[in-house]
Amino acid sequence: MKNIIIGGAGFIGSNLANRLLEKKQEVVVADDLSRSGSEKNLGWLNSKFPRKLSFLKIDITKNPEKLKESLKSADRVFHLAAQVAVTTSVEKPRRDFEINALGTFNVLETIRKYGSKNLSLLYSSTNKVYGGMDEVKIMEKANAYAYKDFPNGIPENQPLDFHSPYGCSKGSGDQYVRDYFRIYGMKTIVFRQSCIYGPRQFGIEDQGWVAWFIIALLTNKKITIFGDGKQVRDVLFVDDLLDAFEKATENINKTQGEVFNIGGGKDNTISIWKDFKVILESLSKKKLLARQADWRPGDQKIYISDIRKAQRSFGWKPKTPPQQGIEKLYNWVLENLNLFK
Repeated sequence: MKNIIIGGAGFIGSNLANRLLEKKQEVVVADDLSRSGSEKNLGWLNSKFPRKLSFLKIDITKNPEKLKESLKSADRVFHLAAQVAVTTSVEKPRRDFEINALGTFNVLETIRKYGSKNLSLLYSSTNKVYGGMDEVKIMEKANAYAYKDFPNGIPENQPLDFHSPYGCSKGSGDQYVRDYFRIYGMKTIVFRQSCIYGPRQFGIEDQGWVAWFIIALLTNKKITIFGDGKQVRDVLFVDDLLDAFEKATENINKTQGEVFNIGGGKDNTISIWKDFKVILESLSKKKLLARQADWRPGDQKIYISDIRKAQRSFGWKPKTPPQQGIEKLYNWVLENLNLFK
């Protein structure tokens, strides 16, 4: 099995490359190494799999045809490369568009021209394609927000509302990937992902909040809570996401052309500070303080994925509860503090 991972030196991509290489599969990591931590992740993969890992330095906004030769013999492409922060998209909307919308279009066209008919493409989209969901009724509880009418979370038929440049660019890629199945018969899958976390995540304040809070705590940086800290997210440990990647592509005859909401689901939710603070204080054995700041534009008070379609379609559901996954990430950061200097 030959796999191309576009964005393969990122957090999710490096974990995926590691898993597939451990299974003796062929892996091509395609990345421009622009993201913080990507060179460290690539170095880790090279040290662990010398002579087995193939690396292709590529900017999909400018030279996607560098993928041409690798595509001719590839079985699966995982398109994970992206600009991932809403705040960055607001500051640099053109660059956000180039990476997420144009870059994804370039990948699709290159696969259409040079890929085999049996090749499958999995695209990492985002729950941000649903926008602020202002029409969805929520309830405020003591420590968290809750949906009034969606006990299982938000399903895939929730109306799209591309709010923020990031939502627009990722949503554009999302719909292009889906439509290339309908128009060209390409074997595509869209994952609308929610709050993935785990080792090798170099989180920052604007993106990757689970990792960022842990990194900030262990490197003595200030933590800022935007809003009231009751915001709820369904968090998904990276190993569970990789299970979904594999199961979805292994069942491509069922999953091609489909969109799936992929997150922790209703059983793996935490409020971003009221709950998370308790977990971190238990792990660190000390009281935590955080600065309070205004809500950020487009920040959802609650987002939980309804993941039942994925379970029905390819038999997947998360296995790692938040407490266990967060402890794994905490220990990885603690053991690798030299990476965060």
